[in-house]
Amino acid sequence: MSKAPRILAVNPGGMTTKIAIYDGEERAYDASLEHPKEELDALIPEGKLLDYACQLDYRKEAIEKALEEAGQLDRRFDAVVGRGGLLRSIPSGTYDVNDRLMEDARVGYHGQHASNLGALLANALAADLGGRAFIADPVSVDEFDSLARYSGHRDIERKSLGHALNTKATARKTAKHLGRPLVELGLVIAHLGSGISITPLRAGRMVDVNNAASGGPFSPERSGGLPLIEMLDYMDENGIGIERMKRVILRESGLESYMGTNDFRAVADRARDGDAAAREVIEAMAYQIAKEIAAMASVLHGRVDAIVYTGAMAHSEYLVGLVHERVSFIADRLVFPGENELESLAMGALLVLRGEEEPRTYPGG
Repeated sequence: MSKAPRILAVNPGGMTTKIAIYDGEERAYDASLEHPKEELDALIPEGKLLDYACQLDYRKEAIEKALEEAGQLDRRFDAVVGRGGLLRSIPSGTYDVNDRLMEDARVGYHGQHASNLGALLANALAADLGGRAFIADPVSVDEFDSLARYSGHRDIERKSLGHALNTKATARKTAKHLGRPLVELGLVIAHLGSGISITPLRAGRMVDVNNAASGGPFSPERSGGLPLIEMLDYMDENGIGIERMKRVILRESGLESYMGTNDFRAVADRARDGDAAAREVIEAMAYQIAKEIAAMASVLHGRVDAIVYTGAMAHSEYLVGLVHERVSFIADRLVFPGENELESLAMGALLVLRGEEEPRTYPGG
């Protein structure tokens, strides 16, 4: 009997790289590699304020070291699959990593984000450790309805940039939990992580989403949707250029700005221990999340079968409770905490390796 396909899944985050090995559908190994902020910042080329491609060798070496120390390099891989980044708007699916995909990931076609490293790491690791290089359901999966693309200015179109991988996986889990086909459901899925995206799904399609990099609620380190005129005034008054402001929006806002840390658990602990400032900031985050959920429920004409909470911060009953008390009138809640991204990546690669789905070609689909 032939062995099950061996798959390495790689999910680069802001200051971590999460990896897992799957033998078929069974997880054989996993690890979360921590990357100190000062070490990552030291890699940024002079003259740049935010860059992720420069971390490729650093993260690749960390992954290979961890695998070697865990005794996981005794057998070559059949595939290495990385989380997709801010690429061109493309359909849902598993993609072969090609030169154009890597170039778009390297420059950050729709902006800088750690997930841009997914394709680069998959390609580099596959060259060393064996197998095909894939990405699956990248951040830029686009299933928008036409009305969702309007921004308010004809030259600026709203883009579908959210946590597609975990959102799709969570939607499938919700359908299984409810015992109903996904195509029959209306869901609002709130991914609560280092970025926050609130997605309405109709018949399994992500018909809208706030841009998790620069819209919606503020998060541990991102600003969410800032008031535009005030932001422009702030840049002018403080002599802040565009590239510097992008770093402020993506890395120096949210809890980091208000509380001096991007550690949600630490701020939540302070709030529960009676720190009034910490409590108000957590309540403000919950307030903004609830407003976005209610807005996305309107996209579905209020026909919502469940509000589903997922992502790392969904482990916090404190936060989920604060949010849901404001939106419980819309629908009951389900909570699938944590990020299901490694499993989802591996399953996307497995479908292709087993011949159950054809891989897509970037960017044509």
